Amino acid sequence: MGYNVTQKLIQDHLVKGEMKPGEEIGLKIDQTLTQDATGTMVMLELEAMGLDYRKTEASAQYVDHNLIQEDSKNPDDHLFLESAAQRFGLHFSRPGNGVSHPVHMQRLAKPGQTLLGSDSHTCANGCMGMLAMGAGGIDVAMAIAGEPFYVKMPEVWGVYVKGELPDWVGAKDVILEMLRRHDVKGGVGKVIEYYGPGLKELSAMDRHVIANMGAELGATGTVFPSDEVVKDYLKRQEREEDWIELVADKDADYDLHETINLSELEPLIAKPSSPGNVVPVREVAGEPIYQSYIGSSANPGYRDFAIAAEIVKGKSVAQGVSFDLNPTSRQMLQDLVKDNHIASLLSSGGRLHQAGCNGCIGMGQAPATGRNSLRTTPRNFPGRSGTKEDSVFLCGPETAAASALYGKIVDPRDLGEYPKVEEPAHPTVDTSLLEYPLPEDEAKNVELVKGPNIASIPEMDELPDQLELPILLKMGDNISTDEILAGGARVLPYRSNLPEISKFTFEIVDDTYYDRAMETKEKGGHAIVGGYNYGQGSSREHAALAPRYLGLRVAIVQDFARIHWQNLVNFGVLPLTFSESSEVEKIEQGDVIQFSGLRQAMKNGETITAKLKDKNHEVQLRHTLSSRQVDMMLKGGLINWTKEKA
Repeated sequence: MGYNVTQKLIQDHLVKGEMKPGEEIGLKIDQTLTQDATGTMVMLELEAMGLDYRKTEASAQYVDHNLIQEDSKNPDDHLFLESAAQRFGLHFSRPGNGVSHPVHMQRLAKPGQTLLGSDSHTCANGCMGMLAMGAGGIDVAMAIAGEPFYVKMPEVWGVYVKGELPDWVGAKDVILEMLRRHDVKGGVGKVIEYYGPGLKELSAMDRHVIANMGAELGATGTVFPSDEVVKDYLKRQEREEDWIELVADKDADYDLHETINLSELEPLIAKPSSPGNVVPVREVAGEPIYQSYIGSSANPGYRDFAIAAEIVKGKSVAQGVSFDLNPTSRQMLQDLVKDNHIASLLSSGGRLHQAGCNGCIGMGQAPATGRNSLRTTPRNFPGRSGTKEDSVFLCGPETAAASALYGKIVDPRDLGEYPKVEEPAHPTVDTSLLEYPLPEDEAKNVELVKGPNIASIPEMDELPDQLELPILLKMGDNISTDEILAGGARVLPYRSNLPEISKFTFEIVDDTYYDRAMETKEKGGHAIVGGYNYGQGSSREHAALAPRYLGLRVAIVQDFARIHWQNLVNFGVLPLTFSESSEVEKIEQGDVIQFSGLRQAMKNGETITAKLKDKNHEVQLRHTLSSRQVDMMLKGGLINWTKEKA
């Protein structure tokens, strides 16, 4: 039996474990990606480790999230990140150069390599024939230091693609169709690999759109083959020498099978407030909108803006609509300017913002209260836009542009003839805002530039053998990391200051949590209870680190999203699941849960018994930690474990 592309990538990078689904494996990491919302903590972790110089083939630090400079916090941190990139031998993408994922694709992505990023949408670069995965920042720091990345061997979900996209249907509708079928948990424990004759109809950037939102399915990663389409893309980027062919063997098989016929797709849209809440656009046509937003790593290509420009060319957006344009790379923006697409967008009434993540993570462009926002972004979790009571719909650029003209959600097929756009034959290649790594002998002399907002990570104690913890929160299903710790302009500037950023923890769920948690902090801490898919969304490790700082010792849920589960382990928060799902009904917020002999129980196996104080009830719980992770957890997390190893 031959290998599929995912298996080839894993086999080529396997340094520990066996390729059996569910077993822990260690993978050599070739490249890393960090952005400014998560990278500050990564650089502090590298400093704490005493790293001399990166051990990866290539690592890049991007500034794309925290671009608003309303005071000194963001620019101070940008200077810190630049100095850290110079000190540790990383590429540095300056503010205004663009969103990490498409810029990395343009300049650094290489078929056949592994990429680990402290951003959940790192999986977007799976479009290039890479095994690209999101992870917590400390996992990325370890990879930069040359350590393997540990993950459970995924199942490989083969999606056979045939047909070709009809007019008015784009790559965004392909991934929305996957979400319509499988919702936000469908890809958990899996790498999604697309193959088949329909791939030749999808450009490299179309594939980026699809791979990007594999994160919304909960997938470990998304993989496309490295074929002639990828070769052509790299040639246009003047990087053809980086291309290798990487395709599935003819007799390869998959653990799971699915078929998508592109010819049968129609414009789709995800209603508030989940990427999995997908329906045909025609079902919500007529809903009034306040905002239409083009951009983000989920629709970052030249075509995504050019098709919108052609739709609105010579017309005006509806009265009262904010038509927000968020370019995703400076390089691509120059091509849109040269081809007059920016002029068409601005003449229609569009508002042009700087190249970056911007409103996708609540950094500007927040919608008005009680009004609908139509966005080409990857996520619409509650409050992510920056507006607490937001109402965000996710769609492709065709639907967003057509709806902007009418002031209401419109099925773009109603516009009639479909405008065709062509990618530039010779796109702009501009590296003027991408700083290359210093040689190692120069790097060691660089001093880190630390502003007043930088605070070191406090020391964390070992896991106690006896715990008596109040349940401070009981939550439902699909709690996202945005709800655990919000992003946006209020919060993210404190990303390098743990005591300050912790004040925003769980504020969307319960704004009394911080004060109540601080009361428990010196008394042994507390626990939380949740439902299914706890911790979905962003990879930001602050969503584990801030609750840990406030005294969270145990998280008990029905199941976890992969990256957040790993982040909890890394920072010494014990992640447990219910042995019987009905047990969650017997626990209430305010109950006190007791653990005794916990350390030995963890060593003995997966089952842990706890008691509900004053209820005379035992709760059977499970952990799914490897022996390596059990040892890490007992020591209080990855930082302590690494120090002891050193």
